[in-house]
Amino acid sequence: MSAFRQADMSNPGTDPSGAAANVNVDPDEVARFAALAERWWDAHGAFKPLHQIGPARLAFIRDSIVEALGIPRSGLHPLKGMRLVDIGSGGGLVSEPLARLGATVTGIDLAAESVAAARAHAEAGGLSIDYRVQSIEELAASGERFDAAVCLEVVEHVPDPAAFIATAARVLEPGGILVVSTLSRTLKSYALAIIGAEHVLRWVPRGTHQWDRFLTPDELEKHFVAAGLVPIRTGGIVYQPSTGRWVNADDTDVNYMMAGRKPDAGTES
Repeated sequence: MSAFRQADMSNPGTDPSGAAANVNVDPDEVARFAALAERWWDAHGAFKPLHQIGPARLAFIRDSIVEALGIPRSGLHPLKGMRLVDIGSGGGLVSEPLARLGATVTGIDLAAESVAAARAHAEAGGLSIDYRVQSIEELAASGERFDAAVCLEVVEHVPDPAAFIATAARVLEPGGILVVSTLSRTLKSYALAIIGAEHVLRWVPRGTHQWDRFLTPDELEKHFVAAGLVPIRTGGIVYQPSTGRWVNADDTDVNYMMAGRKPDAGTES
């Protein structure tokens, strides 16, 4: 979950938040996450599901990067020397562990309050992370490029995910890796992620997700390919009621992640 959502492109100029109308942002989403900014690091609060699913997501990100780039997985800092951007970084729940794995992390989000909370928490933990109130479009236009990018629980909030993935791919260096997490549009995901998580268990506020915007793995893979990325890894993340833990699995019917690699320089068609 992040503050990124598509603006109404029919109205030129700026939206009420002051963001340019061609930026993927919904002012209501920004306001909602801004109001929750002080609760990002409360493991038992509004973002409890993100804290619980964090280790499984981090394992997928780490393994995708080290396997694609041939980096040794052992050691405390397997991502040392890598420049990585967290798109829709929120309070830094993913940026911080990636920094602890050795990556030089930039986190971008459009909720200024979330960015402030992320900065404060990182500083308190002695971490140097470059947090910015910035859109992915602005970052891509700046010409700054990264070895890897992560985009977690963002694409299901934008009505034009193909354009969003294409823009994210632009910030990668040749050979760079993009890792995306989202939810698949299946009856199972409607039952678990909408009815179960929002209405029954109250894990997330009602209205957090719109089922018709969920993407199947095949659809997301097509967006990767259209953006010039080569899909290299797909995996599901499932909840185990018996242990209360989220684990990596083959089941991609609800939560899943996908990694793609940008071709090396000289190999792009």
